[in-house]
Amino acid sequence: METELKRLAEEFLKIPEDTKIRVISHHDTDGITSAAILTKTLQRLNRPFTVKIVKGLDKEILKQELKRNNKEILFFTDLASSSLDQFRKLKQPIFVIDHHEISIDKIPENVFISNPHLFKKENLCGAALTYLFSKAISPKNKDLAKLAIIGMIGDRHEAELTKSYQKIVSEVPELEIIKSLMIFSSTRPLRRSLEYSTSFYIPGVTGSSVGVLELLRETSISPEKTLSELNEKEVSSLITAIMLKRTSQRNPEEIIGNIYLMKFFNRREDVRELSVLINACSKLGHYGVALAFCLQNESAKEKAQEIYIKYKQELITALRAAENIEKIQGNGFVILNAKEKIKDAVIGTVCSMLSSSKVYDQGTVLIGMAYNENKIKVSARITGQSEKNLKRVLEKTVMNLEAEVGGHQKAAGCLINKEDEKKFLEELRKNLEIEVVKISNQ
Repeated sequence: METELKRLAEEFLKIPEDTKIRVISHHDTDGITSAAILTKTLQRLNRPFTVKIVKGLDKEILKQELKRNNKEILFFTDLASSSLDQFRKLKQPIFVIDHHEISIDKIPENVFISNPHLFKKENLCGAALTYLFSKAISPKNKDLAKLAIIGMIGDRHEAELTKSYQKIVSEVPELEIIKSLMIFSSTRPLRRSLEYSTSFYIPGVTGSSVGVLELLRETSISPEKTLSELNEKEVSSLITAIMLKRTSQRNPEEIIGNIYLMKFFNRREDVRELSVLINACSKLGHYGVALAFCLQNESAKEKAQEIYIKYKQELITALRAAENIEKIQGNGFVILNAKEKIKDAVIGTVCSMLSSSKVYDQGTVLIGMAYNENKIKVSARITGQSEKNLKRVLEKTVMNLEAEVGGHQKAAGCLINKEDEKKFLEELRKNLEIEVVKISNQ
């Protein structure tokens, strides 16, 4: 990928230095860190630019952006691979760094794109790709590798460190990787990290301060200790206690993994928590704060922490609400139509947590729906391992609706019009049943 990104950098550097750049990026952690890397790169080049963070590239947003100023150069990060046809009639060059699915025959001549799917290379996240582009612009940008690591964790690419990821990891000298419980933050007191951790669900503990204290009392571990401070015996005791709470799942490997620690704002931080904090700011609409935090702006740090606390409280409230909401259940799927009872900003995280809770059988598809003004946010997740393709199911479901699906096989989502709710649910149930039959016949 480095060769392709070097070519992209060479094309970009051909643009006259006074040409204004319009950076447009996705609103998740990967997109925000990608935008931050590009922001720092353009600042160092002394190029004029603006940044816009979007939830997705629907037709209306694209129409607005393409009308803005035909003298601007549009630079998309972590999105736009499915929107290339919209750029075909434009005269100005368009730059795209993305890792989502793409068809090679859709690339217009004026589009300069780097996407792993085009070259059948390792699927790096948007932030990693943007970092490699930035490093190709100038070796001085190697200090931005930290942001690539946060984006990697945010997009859950850390499970298998490919050759390129290993190289990026090696370029963050103070990065520390330890194997332990996948609870974040590993650098905060356990009484808080266990209560608010969204890595996996612990019945009776997640969202319950009383449950947390009871668990720690059973294991004789101080609530003020951090996960990274525990010795091997204490970690083992904590794992055993958590496994007993998760009685339907006896595989400890699902709750154990690599913890990434590095300095950020001159403090040793759990990268997973940095990722969630950035995502929280963005999900609650504070894009500027999220971006400034990535750039280690001191004034943004305090504001980001306040937003993060609010987000965690919203999430705990949503998890409690999810227990009491009537579900639509079928063969191999559960639809949680929360309407206004759960905020659209956290419905995806709620589905992710429920998919790891073992409340549902392996292979169960979880679909969360939440109102967002005149729209409905839809998030799809899957429990454990399965051949079901969530992105394909949603694409079939919205085929005759005004919506665009994002994501991949195991985690996907879309935004539909509220007026299409009934029609969407009917099509969704039908397509989920078809997917189950298709898999069982394979």
